[in-house]
Amino acid sequence: MNQAIRSLFPVTEKYIYMNHAAVSPLSTRVRDAMQALVEDVTRNGSANYEDWCRTYEQTRRSAARLVNAHPHEIAFMRNTSDALSAVANGIDWREGDNVVSCSVEFPSNIYPWLRLREARGVQMKLAEERGGRIDIGELLSLIDDRTRVVTISWVQFASGYRSDLARIGKFCREHDIIFVVDAIQGLGGLKLDVERDFVDAFAADAHKYLLGPEGIALLYVSDRVIDRIKPTVLGWTSVKDYEQFSQRAIDYKLDYREGAGRFECGTLNTAGAYGLGAAIDLFLEVGPEKIEEYLLSLSDYLSERLTLKGYEVVSPRNAGESSAIVACRHERHTPRDLCRLLRAKNIQTAPRMNRLRISPHFYNTREEVDALLEALPD
Repeated sequence: MNQAIRSLFPVTEKYIYMNHAAVSPLSTRVRDAMQALVEDVTRNGSANYEDWCRTYEQTRRSAARLVNAHPHEIAFMRNTSDALSAVANGIDWREGDNVVSCSVEFPSNIYPWLRLREARGVQMKLAEERGGRIDIGELLSLIDDRTRVVTISWVQFASGYRSDLARIGKFCREHDIIFVVDAIQGLGGLKLDVERDFVDAFAADAHKYLLGPEGIALLYVSDRVIDRIKPTVLGWTSVKDYEQFSQRAIDYKLDYREGAGRFECGTLNTAGAYGLGAAIDLFLEVGPEKIEEYLLSLSDYLSERLTLKGYEVVSPRNAGESSAIVACRHERHTPRDLCRLLRAKNIQTAPRMNRLRISPHFYNTREEVDALLEALPD
């Protein structure tokens, strides 16, 4: 990536930051957008409320464009867990139904479904990780005539393994199963197309590969399944004409908003929406395909040189299975020790599941990868 893009990220002045799978630093564009909103509210209160509403809708349109969805299929939620819980709780379950997933999911995509066992008698069936991979054939073999949902991370947080969404989604579509994706470790770094990949719903907080702020997330629910997922947390913005309270009398009619907006139950994180919109617009400006190509090339470069240095790369390198995340380990050094050594040199990574996780983004360079490798012990 060119210097103009890199200059948008002041974090590069002090750190080699390769921990985007945890919390990403903000670009100056995101910072400026959020600061402008804070300044507006400080000076004007709600006088410019209509500007806020226009920003919500512009951010919704940008998010839809990023993933090839319709704007009304996008909702803003508090975080990934909130969004996934909205889907899990909104389905009309029957005792004996089941959900298929895998055994190395981040807890955000396990607990909302696991709760259904106590509440509704719904079972979970989990494919195992082997060699850093989830075998898609094994995952699909767990599906039976009581499977209502298949849910999986697009990119696994601890290995960087990227699932073949199109293969899973096509199978689910053919068997009328709802396909739900935790997209937080991929969206922004990889190109997601909800139509190409047969995704029925996805959740992604802004603070990882989307390079946005914490406290705001995207929930996508396709028109195909919207009537099969009922809102369970409701508020004044869940319904059509929700601003009718300005009238003399309110017609309390439970008439849900079109599309995913029905899952927005109240006042939004306005500063977060401003920041998220600025982050997504940067991706659209650079080009999601270009970003994906660059990051896959950078992670290949990192993986090859880690191997040459004597590290075991856990992250799959097969075509279609790699991502921006590279997880590795060394027989003589623990991941926590490696992380501490790197942090002492202002290189930010993270230990996850007994692996050192390195997660660059599109403003990182090969020179930074070389510096990280030089800092790692043999």
